[in-house]
Amino acid sequence: MALALYRKYRPKKLENLLGQETNVQILKNAAKSGKLGHAYLFYGPRGTGKTSTARLIAKLLNCEKRRDDENFRKVGEPCNECRSCREIDTQTSFDVVEIDAASNRGIDEIRNLKDGIRTSPAVGSYKVYIIDEVHMLTTAAFNALLKTLEEPPAHAVLILATTEYEKLPATITSRVQRFLFKKQPKAKIMEKLAAVAEGEKIQIEEPALELIAAVAEGSFRDAESLLEQISSLQSKIDLAAVERITGRTGLKKVRELAALIAKRDLGNSIKYLTALNEEGHNLTQFTKDLIHYWRRVLALKMSPGVEQALRGELISEELEEVKKLGATVDTPFMVKLIKSLIIAYSEMRYSPFAAVPLEVVLIENLS
Repeated sequence: MALALYRKYRPKKLENLLGQETNVQILKNAAKSGKLGHAYLFYGPRGTGKTSTARLIAKLLNCEKRRDDENFRKVGEPCNECRSCREIDTQTSFDVVEIDAASNRGIDEIRNLKDGIRTSPAVGSYKVYIIDEVHMLTTAAFNALLKTLEEPPAHAVLILATTEYEKLPATITSRVQRFLFKKQPKAKIMEKLAAVAEGEKIQIEEPALELIAAVAEGSFRDAESLLEQISSLQSKIDLAAVERITGRTGLKKVRELAALIAKRDLGNSIKYLTALNEEGHNLTQFTKDLIHYWRRVLALKMSPGVEQALRGELISEELEEVKKLGATVDTPFMVKLIKSLIIAYSEMRYSPFAAVPLEVVLIENLS
């Protein structure tokens, strides 16, 4: 069975973790000085590298070359060549135990962990327990984990990962080193996808690449999975293929309708919307994208300083278009429009007539 792209292109070194530069620097410095901790908590949106980083720490702790070569230890990276590194990569290491707390959330599972953690590592220097979606543990399980988390055996390291930090008890978060994994900007995801496409010899047009990155909503894993799915459908990926499979429209269509709205061109705006509906596009998602687009236009008009932040979401040409559009539209109109679009979006999610709320917005704001 072929290896999934997100697994095949999982980062092998800390320096390969895109978009998490602060976390990488802290962990590399700790690895160089031999000061990796005994308990970590990685939290943030899905697909941002939490589990990958946990496995990298497991490799750093058990890498045979790091153990035997003092000069290599100062690099702060695993060798990826020794037996321990290879076994962790292939998920066959007896010294790295991954637990899915979503399906192993009770006190019995944590008691088993407490019993197992006392045994010495089979091959490497450390036993590493990675508990994914840790927020799913029951209250009793959290309480059972406390003492082990605070004082694990000298040969053990616990790494917790979650997408919902706010659900964790303070008694847990106070006992670990906490690392926030940020949602990734579209530009970073496009960079990774381009590298994957080149490595896999996948022909893909830039607008299609851009839409996949937008659909992923900050998740490298989602983007790579979607790229793999579409590449199995056709050898050359174009924007139409991505739109057909995802139900999303490219930013070009959002820009075109936004330009018609800016001109107060009601007739052509309705005509454009009707064409989108007849083509079978998801108008609810399209409205959401339109809200985000006008939000950027308004934010950049009111505060030019946000341009740097928007560079992660838009390429240079798109930023220039947003600036030009903002210069042609007054602020009260944009505020009223965005409020109307938000109301329409709420109605469209539960309405059998998805196009109607958006049509009403156009009529109310452009008449």
